[in-house]
Amino acid sequence: MRFAAVGVLAVCFVWMAPPACAESRHAVPREHPRLFGSKNELRDLAKRKPGTYQRVLGVALEREGGDHEQMISSALVYAVSGDEAIGRQAVELAQKYVDGPIRTGHETFGRDLARCAIVYDLCWPLWTPEQRTRFHGYMNRTVDANVKSETSVFHNGWYSYKQWGIGLAAYATYYENKRAPEILAALEKEFRSRVIPAFKLAGDGGGWAEGYYVNYWSYDWLVFCDVALRCEGVDYFAMSPEFLGKRALASMFESYPGIGEHNSRRPVPIGDSGGRVFTGERDKALSARRILVNRFRDDPVHQVVHAFNETTPVSGSDVNAYKDFLWRDTTVRKGDLKGFKLSHLSVGPGFVFARSSWEEDATYFFFQCGNRFTAHQQLDAGNFLIYKYDELIGNGGHFYSFASDHEVNYLVRSIAHNTILAMDPREVWPAIRGGKVTSNDGGQMHDWPHHNGSVEDAVAWKKGRKLYDIADILAFEDRGSYLYVAGDCSRAYSPKKLQSFTRQIVYIRPGTFVIFDQVSTTEPGFRKTFLLQAMKKPEGTGRSFTITNGKGRLFVQSLLPDGAEVKQVCGTELYRIGGRDYPPDHETGPAPECRVEVSPSSPRTVDFFLHVLTATDASVLAVPRAEATVGSDKVTVTLPGIDLTFAKDRVGGEIRISGKLRPLANAIVSE
Repeated sequence: MRFAAVGVLAVCFVWMAPPACAESRHAVPREHPRLFGSKNELRDLAKRKPGTYQRVLGVALEREGGDHEQMISSALVYAVSGDEAIGRQAVELAQKYVDGPIRTGHETFGRDLARCAIVYDLCWPLWTPEQRTRFHGYMNRTVDANVKSETSVFHNGWYSYKQWGIGLAAYATYYENKRAPEILAALEKEFRSRVIPAFKLAGDGGGWAEGYYVNYWSYDWLVFCDVALRCEGVDYFAMSPEFLGKRALASMFESYPGIGEHNSRRPVPIGDSGGRVFTGERDKALSARRILVNRFRDDPVHQVVHAFNETTPVSGSDVNAYKDFLWRDTTVRKGDLKGFKLSHLSVGPGFVFARSSWEEDATYFFFQCGNRFTAHQQLDAGNFLIYKYDELIGNGGHFYSFASDHEVNYLVRSIAHNTILAMDPREVWPAIRGGKVTSNDGGQMHDWPHHNGSVEDAVAWKKGRKLYDIADILAFEDRGSYLYVAGDCSRAYSPKKLQSFTRQIVYIRPGTFVIFDQVSTTEPGFRKTFLLQAMKKPEGTGRSFTITNGKGRLFVQSLLPDGAEVKQVCGTELYRIGGRDYPPDHETGPAPECRVEVSPSSPRTVDFFLHVLTATDASVLAVPRAEATVGSDKVTVTLPGIDLTFAKDRVGGEIRISGKLRPLANAIVSE
């Protein structure tokens, strides 16, 4: 077979219920249109959603957006109204790609192919026989030219840039292009043999190690999966319950509290992060959740996600009105969002998400401690984020070109995150993403096997496990009044300098975080540093200070090491490492303005770091003082009504809260 397929998520549309969970394969309909339903179904949808349809019509008439939005909107309008002038407008745009050069490699050839396939299907009567033949040739040449493009199952491009476009084109041309059935069969085989094992390994719980980048590709692939379910009864949704069945839930937790610009929600920054300002990815994330909700509409958890989705009922960008037209389904039952659980663990990528409530002014917490899988991850095991009205603790640096001097020497590195450094001045760093590394930040190390470090599939990951298996969530429990998580980040660092690093965090709702780190280096002289990426310059100096950003404030109490040195790195020094500057070429939105560094005052092989962070409204002027007591075998933190004890020789301890004494979990406790 000449085609190597690729795959990802799942989907179903709002206006026509998909088949039941059990797969029921059937013949592909012969009539056009069929990708998004029949002409009558689309016309009925327009009658039931007149306001949304008028928005789609406006995009088509005004030729708003780029080719992608214009082509899809115009094609939908033609299918509904029969307006040939608008339909020919879409066909004309499609010819530009059909008659253009065949793009290959890390290019959006799949997206080109997808938009043309949608126009082919929706505007079928307007294509001449000769134009249809040219489209078949364009499709087949694109498939053949990209057999070796985007082959990593873990990397974002494998999905959005390739398979959804190839899959949509195959269903659109199923009876006209003799190769279409063969291509679809190869795609499904690839999904079953390579993608499902990857989902079970890296996507368990619905999170994905690339973090923010999941928003680029998940929506696209979900569109294909919905089309496959509708056109042929192939249920990709049911094939991977670990990832596909929980992706909508994880996506809901990946959104910061509060509704922002363009009535949208900001995604949590994980890995090579965007989302600091509004872009189309926010609309994609919303539509991806909608597609999954529609597929799993009878599931109580997805009904809660639907209630969450309905808090932002319209896409932020007007040119994306077609997404609301196709996938917003108000007939799904709404679940009890306010009564829903307040945390979620995605064990595959090692992500923990938690909130104080489902109100828009909630305190938000994110922690990551997982393995390496793909290119857009960074050297950030043990990193955490805190949000209250706005980011208080964020991720440093700016992502804009993958391997710039700023990115390989600062952004990707541990120094730009909220984790631990251990400085070995003799440490030699490999090339990162093919970029030249000239900084020694003292952070985590990964020996990139090639320019982006992405693993091909689950088989390759297991074969190279020593390189990729770098961190573990050791324990997790949510008792309501508090959440406890423990992680082992030891293997993320060079064993030549670091023996162990475990991080334990107790989140005491609504806004207090107790962070206890145990760090052991191979030599006492390797200086250890606890990092905080402050969104604004802290107020106050020494071991107690506050960070205020907009309406939110974070009180920081640094309790251990005793006599620690606390340094604030701000302004022109922020991107300076070892006397060299690595500033970004440009800014991508609000980023941390100051880095707080906490280090022991004298060298030791083993150090304990203890910090109490309390997130509040900016009007709060003070919080209760925390006290630390260090014993021979334990460290105790005392807060009003709370005693929290950590063992010094292992992970674990106990907490007394509301008059009850409980041991801290020593394993992952089911949610």
